[in-house]
Amino acid sequence: MKIRGYAALGLIGLSFPVLDLLQRTVVAGWIRLRPSRRVPTLGRWIDGVRGWVVWCLEFVGGASIPMPERIVPSGPGTLIVMNHQSVLDILLIVASVRGGYPRIVTRARYGRFIPLISHMVRLYQYPTVDPRATADEVRRSLRELSEAAVESDVPIAIFPEGTRTRDGSVGRFRARGLEALLARRAWTVHLLVADGYWRTAKMKDFVRGMAHIDGSIEYLGAAAWDDPDADPRAFVAELQERLADGLEAVRAVGTLPTPATPGPTPETSGEPRG
Repeated sequence: MKIRGYAALGLIGLSFPVLDLLQRTVVAGWIRLRPSRRVPTLGRWIDGVRGWVVWCLEFVGGASIPMPERIVPSGPGTLIVMNHQSVLDILLIVASVRGGYPRIVTRARYGRFIPLISHMVRLYQYPTVDPRATADEVRRSLRELSEAAVESDVPIAIFPEGTRTRDGSVGRFRARGLEALLARRAWTVHLLVADGYWRTAKMKDFVRGMAHIDGSIEYLGAAAWDDPDADPRAFVAELQERLADGLEAVRAVGTLPTPATPGPTPETSGEPRG
């Protein structure tokens, strides 16, 4: 089984420099020529990359990585909050967005020296954070998050735990980033919960156990954040509780009924408040 894992990872690794070259030339070049097509072009590209990676992991590596329905609408005022079990969570978030792509709050280290990924962080304007940063650097990151909240015309996605837990449970939120987003505008917050990936969070376990990955992803519905001037702590605690309860339910019964897709609201289409 380890051979399949190494083969899948090797195929992905070999493809990334080629995809990186295509992204830097064809994709970025087309966006410069047709800036009005930025969102649909980047949406199709990142979803194509996601599909390729998932194919390698499933058909070569033997993993089972079910994708969520495309239930999160693209547009301003849309925030995705998800628990964090592995790097595969990024693929799940990308697959959940309909008609665009998410800007994912990402660790700063991914913005350097990784073929395809590092350029993608810049091209897609992912807000970056560094848990080892100085106080001044943290303040700068929070300012960037605040600016992204106001300026972004596509959803923003964040893993409030900031890191993966050893048993896959929903850990304590590092809430400063989430609170910085909530303080700048009204949001429709979409909640996703994934399970089945935490045992292969480390690279050595990921490769060796790829054929045993059997994940799940569930949409827990949406929550409205209407008042950016309010204290966000109770709302953040509610989101954490909903994720924890959702994960517990997934583990207890294996799946949850999918809530109805929320319709458009003034909060998702209007100008930022606050």
